[in-house]
Amino acid sequence: MEKLETGKSPKVRKSKRRSNESLTGWLFALPWVIGLLLFFAYPLISSIYYSFTDFSILQSGEFIGLANYRELFQDDLFWISIYNTLYFALLFVPLSIIFGVALAMVLNMKVRGMAIYRTIFFLPTLVPHVALAILWIWILNPQFGLVNALLDFVGIQGPPWLGSTFWSKPSLILMSLWGIGQAVIIYLAGLSDISQEYYEAAEVDGASFLQKTFRITIPLLTPVIFFNLIMGIIGALQQFTLPYTMTNGTGSPADSLTFYVMYLYDNAFSYFRMGYASAMAWILFIIIMLLTALVFWSSKRWVHYQGD
Repeated sequence: MEKLETGKSPKVRKSKRRSNESLTGWLFALPWVIGLLLFFAYPLISSIYYSFTDFSILQSGEFIGLANYRELFQDDLFWISIYNTLYFALLFVPLSIIFGVALAMVLNMKVRGMAIYRTIFFLPTLVPHVALAILWIWILNPQFGLVNALLDFVGIQGPPWLGSTFWSKPSLILMSLWGIGQAVIIYLAGLSDISQEYYEAAEVDGASFLQKTFRITIPLLTPVIFFNLIMGIIGALQQFTLPYTMTNGTGSPADSLTFYVMYLYDNAFSYFRMGYASAMAWILFIIIMLLTALVFWSSKRWVHYQGD
């Protein structure tokens, strides 16, 4: 009998040790789990319910069904904000990929002092968006801004930039392109991962620089382009800080810089229409999910991995 108990004791001790390790792991993870449930899961689930109510910060909401969603589709400013956001995303995302890849290829050259050049192009991403907006308000000022002063020096009359409904969104795209350094770093990492054997084989076959770029570099860089495309879409559709800071939240001129998240923010914290804002948030979530799913579906046709 004693032998049987002795034979079982190692298993019991091992099981007890595993239980203690599991408990210790959960205790260490508990602050994060509580934070996840309290600050992410609960607000997420609550917003689904609130989107069907007229809830505000000042009073509890009454269930009104799909009224918020019906009102949104009849709201002119809602459609203006969608147009502005899609305009920005459709131009900024492709341009950020084109300029990002081109800049990464230049910064990938074996030139003395390249580390300094890489640092210079990355520095704008470290500037807070509020400071960046204030800086560009001065640069693009139509009377005494740096850009129009340079254009005037060569005999070109500069546009009104942020003071024009036609030029306001292109101005914002220009500002945003100034801060693509983070994406460039990711492209540089992708370029360094491409084996030099491909280029050596292409040189033996007499391939030109353009042929190597479009036959080797771009195809093998598509996994990184795919990642930055997804992140670019998500970021562009949530554009907020730059236009809000530049216009003091007004979206002027003539609502040309009223973006979707700005209008959502106004409804939530200026008009205290939390239910209405929750409905807007879920529509944005659905749009982002659909676009992301579309990109994932199309990736099978244009994303290539080494060794495939």
